[in-house]
Amino acid sequence: MKNTMQITSVTSKGQITIPKTIRKQLGIHKGCKIEATLVGDHIELHVSNTSTDSPSIGFAMLKSRRTAVPADFDPASLLNP
Repeated sequence: MKNTMQITSVTSKGQITIPKTIRKQLGIHKGCKIEATLVGDHIELHVSNTSTDSPSIGFAMLKSRRTAVPADFDPASLLNP
């Protein structure tokens, strides 16, 4: 792997952009975890997890904000007798 110095800016929130060529070489994508370590007078960044939490294709579990309905709930019980 070729060591190349690339300059990036720091935003007002302290964020930086990792150049695309470096992200591509290391397999960094949205959701990856990066470890930042102060070493002397510089920062070292290490990719700690290159897998995603959810699959990129297929089915996934969905979360709802609604309260769960008990499995034994009978909708007919809502009708007036």
